[in-house]
Amino acid sequence: MTFGPKTWVVGETVDAALLNQEIRDQFNSMFGAWTPYTPIWTATGTAPSIGNGTLGGQYMKVGRMCTVVIYVLFGSTTTYGSGSWRLSLPFQAGSIPSGTPGVLNWTYNTTAASNFMMGAEPLSNSSTGTENIWMPSQTLLGDWNAMTESSPVTPAAGYSLRGYGTYQTAT
Repeated sequence: MTFGPKTWVVGETVDAALLNQEIRDQFNSMFGAWTPYTPIWTATGTAPSIGNGTLGGQYMKVGRMCTVVIYVLFGSTTTYGSGSWRLSLPFQAGSIPSGTPGVLNWTYNTTAASNFMMGAEPLSNSSTGTENIWMPSQTLLGDWNAMTESSPVTPAAGYSLRGYGTYQTAT
């Protein structure tokens, strides 16, 4: 939803259609269905390819606030590229003085051990996608590493990466 309030004019006739358009319809859009989108998956080195895996997402935008869910389900023909992984956002992030326009939380599920890891990522001002998905180190307690084709663990078919969070958009 992009909320664009009407500029009212003295003497304007307000009828049911106008009230529905300006109040009911915009209010109802906040409770509407999420909008699907397909993020673009890249890396700082060689590009990954989803192959027979699944790459998707959905979002709900209210004003300049966007809540987003991103998921990558790795398939048997997925290639993981090289370098830090990046996933595009549905809208460019806003810019906040001395801050971050939002934070995404991440879960990385590995089927081999029926286990998962949780990570996080503060979004940069004006970013159009993720930059470094931070996951805990598997070897050094308290250390965090950017998610890559081999960190925190080497991915395999059946593994999944899911991100979710809310951020301020530029428009």
